[in-house]
Amino acid sequence: MLRYIADWVLPITGPPLRNGSVDVDDGRVVGVGRPLDAVTPAGATVVKLGATAVLPALVNAHTHLELSGLRGRVPPASSLPEWVGALLARRAESGPPDATAIRRAIDEARASGTGLFGDIGNTLAVVPILATAGVAARVFREVVAFPDTSAAALVAAVVAETRAVATTGRVRVGLAAHAPFSVGRAAFAALDVAIRASFDEPRCIHLAESPEELEFLLTGRGPWRDLLERVGRWVPGWVPPACGPVDFLDRVGWLRPGLIVVHGVQLTDAELALLVERGVTLVTCPRSNVWTGVGPPPIDRFIRSGVRLALGTDSLASAPDLNLFAELELMRRLAPAVSARCLLACATIRGAEALGFANELGQIAPGRRAALIAVRVPRDVGDVEEYLVGGIVPDQVSWLEDDAG
Repeated sequence: MLRYIADWVLPITGPPLRNGSVDVDDGRVVGVGRPLDAVTPAGATVVKLGATAVLPALVNAHTHLELSGLRGRVPPASSLPEWVGALLARRAESGPPDATAIRRAIDEARASGTGLFGDIGNTLAVVPILATAGVAARVFREVVAFPDTSAAALVAAVVAETRAVATTGRVRVGLAAHAPFSVGRAAFAALDVAIRASFDEPRCIHLAESPEELEFLLTGRGPWRDLLERVGRWVPGWVPPACGPVDFLDRVGWLRPGLIVVHGVQLTDAELALLVERGVTLVTCPRSNVWTGVGPPPIDRFIRSGVRLALGTDSLASAPDLNLFAELELMRRLAPAVSARCLLACATIRGAEALGFANELGQIAPGRRAALIAVRVPRDVGDVEEYLVGGIVPDQVSWLEDDAG
């Protein structure tokens, strides 16, 4: 048994413990408290960490690791359709996902404290790489299916591909629809049947990210239609649903517990309330939203709505790095009235819950995996939670226990 003693221990589900301790045995947390409150177990090795905050491994609830090879190759844009057009051009030039770039991205994310990923991609190339990287992950195989002409066959092929991939308890797979503007009704129905039959929840989709998405769903016109026409995917005669993205998901039966929606920058208060009612988790990716031209997310409004809010970085094509502490820093600037404890929960327990790892990761509690990070903090720090959302660099982070699966 090991007993770690630090200036601060953050269980996440409760207030930080000054001069706290964490007991670890055989890869599991067996005790959390203050060392003066409990007798040191016989035979335990005591590790004094000093000016350190001990946290559970961070949870990056939305990444696109297969895009890691495009780092620095897709510049910021003034709108999402503009950015996606540039992304598609760069992907066509670059070929298959770059395994070396993916490994490097995972290593960098681990160096800043990430132990669980919610990854989404058009391939499953990241699965074997994640399986050997010492992290946990939920990998969503994404479907893009507009129009619906071959939806059944496309979804059947994706299901067969996903079921055939080798997974472990550490790395799990699931299915995702790309977005309401790029997946038709028949594909949503086929995916719903497949998920219920062959996969456990969760499921995932990008939602209400850009104003152009709302325009397309309401009218069938705008920059998204222009892009579909340019790439040869537009079908004359397609009838738009003439509703918002949340209503559309409700109509196709996807607005349900287990659903993870990503971005949500354009969500109205009424739509947020419906997400809360249906038990949906929202993942925000602030730096990516700024990069792709949709604008900063309304973090304070998300929090006030009561929606389950998790945190992601999106890909290295739309963010400079995968450091979740940098996302927390921007969240703090966007929402100065939100408590630091609430923000830290977005980067830990909320993501673990959404990805189906809540019994293992996301908090420091007896029975959870001992995936623990130590962040070097000033000796005289008074509000450690506020300090941690103020900008932490990888050099301040080290792993105490790194069995994330």
